[in-house]
Amino acid sequence: MPSNHEIDYKIYGEEMQCVEIELDPQETVIAESGSFMFMEEGIEMATAFGDGSGREAGFFDKLLTAGKRMLTGESLFITTFTNVVNGKQRVTFAAPYAGKIVPLDLSQFSGKVICQKDSFLCAAKGVQIGIEFQRKLGTGLFGGEGFIMQKLEGDGMAFVHSGGYVLEKTLEVGQTIKVDTGCIVAFTDRVDYDIQFVKGIKNMVFGGEGLFFATLRGPGKVWLQSLPVSRLAGKILSYGIGRRKEEGSILGSLGNLIDGD
Repeated sequence: MPSNHEIDYKIYGEEMQCVEIELDPQETVIAESGSFMFMEEGIEMATAFGDGSGREAGFFDKLLTAGKRMLTGESLFITTFTNVVNGKQRVTFAAPYAGKIVPLDLSQFSGKVICQKDSFLCAAKGVQIGIEFQRKLGTGLFGGEGFIMQKLEGDGMAFVHSGGYVLEKTLEVGQTIKVDTGCIVAFTDRVDYDIQFVKGIKNMVFGGEGLFFATLRGPGKVWLQSLPVSRLAGKILSYGIGRRKEEGSILGSLGNLIDGD
C-alpha cells in the first residue's frame, strides 16, 4: 500500500504554468513557501516544521530535517494544505518563473528522484524532501549548483518546476551526456553524476560556457531545462547595468540612439 497521500492533479498553461491539486477528505499536499496561488473554502492551511512528511520521529528529527532544508536555500518551515470537509476540494500552486511544471510519480522511479535545490514546488503528504551530497570530490569542488541537491523520496506524486522548455531523456546503461550544470532539473537515482573540465584552453577562455560541465551516465531518466533561472537573471542584469552590448548591429552606438537608448 502507498504510504503517501494519493492526490489527483491537472496542469494548466503553457509558458506560465500552474498545477491544480484535487484533495479527497483528509488528504494533504505540502508546498514550498511562495508557491501558493489559490484554494477552495474547505482547504485548511498550516505551517509545519521540517519537511511536512509526518515521518519524523520527534523534535530532533524535525530539527535535523529543517537544517538540511536550509542547506539547499529553503525555509525551516513548509506549508501544508488539508481538505477538512466532506467532498473533493482543490488548491492551486504556480511556478515562480516562466517554464514548465514536471509531475513525478515517485513510485515509478524506485521511490527517489534527485533535483536542483530550488526546483521543488509541491508534493503529496508523505514525500520526504532531503539533501543529496554528491559523492565525488570533483563534484564538490566544481559543481556549483550541483554540489548540494534535493532528493525527493516516497511513493506519491511530487512536482518540480523548470525554466523554459523541459526535455526528457532516457539514458541506457553506460550512455553519457554532457550538460551545462544549470540546465539539469532532475534525474533518477541510478544516474551517475560528475563534473568535468572543459578541455582546451580556447574553450576555457573564449567558449563563454564556463569552465566545467556535468556528465550524466545511465541507466535512468533525466529532465533538462532550456533556460536556467540563473542564466535568465544574469542576462536581465546585464541589460540593466551600464551600456548595452551591440548585438550584431552594423550601426553600433547609432543603433542605440535610434532605439531611444
